[in-house]
Amino acid sequence: MNCLADESVDRQIVERLRQDGYLVWYVAEMEPGISDGNVLDLANRGGYLLITADKDFGELVFLQQRLMSGIILIRLTGLSPMNKIEEIVEAISNNA
Repeated sequence: MNCLADESVDRQIVERLRQDGYLVWYVAEMEPGISDGNVLDLANRGGYLLITADKDFGELVFLQQRLMSGIILIRLTGLSPMNKIEEIVEAISNNA
């Protein structure tokens, strides 16, 4: 599965997914500061699963009906970085 990680995603999550064999494009490495709309367009064009911690994508995806391959919204406050990583990796691998 190919993923596009928004720049709101912790680098450790991106690195772990890459270690597990996922192809992950990371906005923070590619073009930091681009608009959410442009991030969504990249995800749609590439057929990527979008990973983000930014709730603004909810409006773009659901209210404006800008469909895409899939989205994971990370809302795991209170968990340690390692626990966040494990939850995300498990969610992706269970739905790949």
